Amino acid sequence: MSLAVFVLSGATLPRTGPVPEDKPQAAEPAAPQTETPQAPAPIPQPKPEEPKEAEPKPESKPAPANPEAAKPDETAPAGTKPSDEKPDDAKPEAPKAETLEEQHLTIEPESDADHADCIKELQSLGVVFKEIPRIDDGNGCGIDKPIVLSEALPGIKVKPEATLRCPTARALAHWMKESVIPAAAVAAKDQGRITTINQASAYICRLRNSAETGKISEHARGNAIDVASFSFEKGDDIAVKPRREDSTLTGAFQRTVSASGCLYFSTVLDPESDAAHETHFHLDVLERMGGYRYCH
Repeated sequence: MSLAVFVLSGATLPRTGPVPEDKPQAAEPAAPQTETPQAPAPIPQPKPEEPKEAEPKPESKPAPANPEAAKPDETAPAGTKPSDEKPDDAKPEAPKAETLEEQHLTIEPESDADHADCIKELQSLGVVFKEIPRIDDGNGCGIDKPIVLSEALPGIKVKPEATLRCPTARALAHWMKESVIPAAAVAAKDQGRITTINQASAYICRLRNSAETGKISEHARGNAIDVASFSFEKGDDIAVKPRREDSTLTGAFQRTVSASGCLYFSTVLDPESDAAHETHFHLDVLERMGGYRYCH
């Protein structure tokens, strides 16, 4: 039995011997790991080439400067014209400040069909007017198909009578019927109904703001009327004057009808606009591109 134990114990000794011999073999693959970091060394070399490619990118950045220049061009109908118009607009500013005689303007023709439709609408509203012959005062002043307006609506006189184009009288009638009269019924109900529109200017051959030079006035084309005040059955007139800080019903009335005027007229200038309009509403039906309206 002792001999057998000795033999078995002796057999186990050589088995542990080869185990340490295998471990040094595992250290050999460590050598290739040191070789792999040498491979990425050429990789950083192409990286300096990448910034060279990034250089054309800033060159593309000035390109957006062109769309910025295109923004003002959007206000003009054509893309090439605005660049030509900018210097032209700046320079002709001086020549545009011309007298009527120097501008060589003509009277704008009116469509027979449109005029007939407008006349029918005035009649349906009860407007009192009469048609008169064509007005031609030269230098672009005049009306192709003028009318003389006596009553803006039944029982509401226009004093003095106003010579206008039919579309101007039509806008005035709708403004009075749908805005001014209802507002007055609230703000001045104790004064009764409106009896008169006191106008300060209708057709007249002149430049804007009666200046000696500049653009022709819409009054010279029959497109405009200036309203100075409203008269009532009783009580005082409501005069058009600066009322921005007026906290009374009268102030509210004027601000209301001024704002609503832009629903009917393409231009509304009130006493808050400038010194030239401190005593009246300027109302006109000038047609602008895109239906643009100017109300202040």
